[in-house]
Amino acid sequence: MSALRPLAPHPEAAELRRWKLDSFGELRDLRAALREAIKHHTDETDDLFDRMAVVATELATNALRHGLPPTEVVLLRHDERLILDVADHDLGTLPEIAADRPLGAGGLGLQLTKTFAIDVGWYRTDLTKHVWASFPS
Repeated sequence: MSALRPLAPHPEAAELRRWKLDSFGELRDLRAALREAIKHHTDETDDLFDRMAVVATELATNALRHGLPPTEVVLLRHDERLILDVADHDLGTLPEIAADRPLGAGGLGLQLTKTFAIDVGWYRTDLTKHVWASFPS
C-alpha cells in the first residue's frame, strides 16, 4: 500500500457545482449531473467526461463504502483545470493506493484515479477528509 500525497488543491479554485450523496443509488444521478456541469463549463469532450465520470464514481464509492456519510462531491475550476473533490466525515482513515492487490480483488479506485487524472492528492479539514483529482479542461 502507498499513500497519496497530502496536499490541498488550489485554494483559489472556484466552485462550479456540489452534490451530496447518501447512497450508492445516487451515483447514476451524479454522473448525469456531472456530464451537464462539464458541458456547461468547458468545450466538453467525451474523453474528458468519461475519465472524470470514472474518477467521480470511484472516489464517491470509496467515500460511501469506507467513510462516514454524507459524501460530498464538488466540481471546481482553476485556470485550465477542472478538479473533483470528494469528501467524507471519517477523519480516522487515510486514503491508500492498493498497489499490489490482484485484479478482481477490488481496491483499484485510487489507481484508476491516478491513471485518468493529471494530479491527485488528499487533505483534511476539522470535519472532513478529501480526495481530489484534477483534469485539463
